Amino acid sequence: MKKLLIITIATALAFGYWLLSGPAVNEQKIPESAEAIARGEYLVAAGGCISCHAGEQGKAGLSGGLGLVSEFGTFYAPNITPDTATGIGGWSGRDFLLAMKHGRTPGGGFYFPAFPYRAYAGLSDQDTLDIAAFLMTQPAIDKAVPAHETPAWLARWMMAGWNLLADISQRGYPTSAENIEDPLIARGAYLARNLGHCGECHTPRNALGIPDLSRAFAGAPFEDGEIKGMDAAAMQNWGEEDFAFLLLLGMKPDGEFVGGKMEAVIEHNTSQLTKEDREAMAAFFKRQ
Repeated sequence: MKKLLIITIATALAFGYWLLSGPAVNEQKIPESAEAIARGEYLVAAGGCISCHAGEQGKAGLSGGLGLVSEFGTFYAPNITPDTATGIGGWSGRDFLLAMKHGRTPGGGFYFPAFPYRAYAGLSDQDTLDIAAFLMTQPAIDKAVPAHETPAWLARWMMAGWNLLADISQRGYPTSAENIEDPLIARGAYLARNLGHCGECHTPRNALGIPDLSRAFAGAPFEDGEIKGMDAAAMQNWGEEDFAFLLLLGMKPDGEFVGGKMEAVIEHNTSQLTKEDREAMAAFFKRQ
């Protein structure tokens, strides 16, 4: 009995260590070339970073503060300017890779999945580092954002188990552009599934807040209760050019414009894409 207890405790400790240990990410230098910074600027726009991280009324750079309301609390977008006290000043290339692709802080802690790191996990290392190159050239703004307002029972370390459950429940469903042979569709998938993280708002979630990829892009409720989705039935008569035009101006084929939070996404994100990238996203969604 004593031997069984020791084995059980040792197994539990080993599992806990494995679950909480950080991913193996090598140090990489943040590029400093003008080309990398320009690519990073485009990627930041394509990724919709401004929609969440812009300061008050968009006048304070990417200093954060927007509250994202969910059934698990209110999560405030952080300051991602290179201020050393309140932002990302001093971050290394490894820190960016850990945060964006693994949801881990520079100190090894966990981010809550209000930060779409599971979508960003499909980004290439180069794109991640180019984003870092652009962000580190922006004006540093000293601005502390409010602490997340979460229930007392919700702790960051619990995200280790949440991520494991998400991996299990999403097994077998595509989360990136891998295995897509058509380069146009693959580019659209990369923009929609990963960089633009469209599924974060448009995919239903289970009781634990894990996206249900069996219904990817089928719609999900916002805090006002309205369902936001791709409305596949209504889109059956849309052409790819109609969808691409929506991404540019926010106007549907019937002349109506999108409203709510999608307005900011159109303004700061999809309208900033190249024509080719908007067409790639349209092709991906129309051929799902």
